[in-house]
Amino acid sequence: MTKEEYLSIAASKYDELQSLKSIDNFYDYEKEFEKIFIDLARTVLEENLGKPSADRRKKKHSQSLDTLR
Repeated sequence: MTKEEYLSIAASKYDELQSLKSIDNFYDYEKEFEKIFIDLARTVLEENLGKPSADRRKKKHSQSLDTLR
């Protein structure tokens, strides 16, 4: 993932973050903030490591890790 790709993904969440300003209590703000950042983290991980397999128990090695062996 390049810096530009990461910034593009982060920019896609910017409007959601700005909409949090309308929430007036901290508990709801924190809940929504966490949802946005978990989704951002999942997207970044999937871009770097690939999509998760259908079988969550199966290990999958990415190509870049295989070249280190």
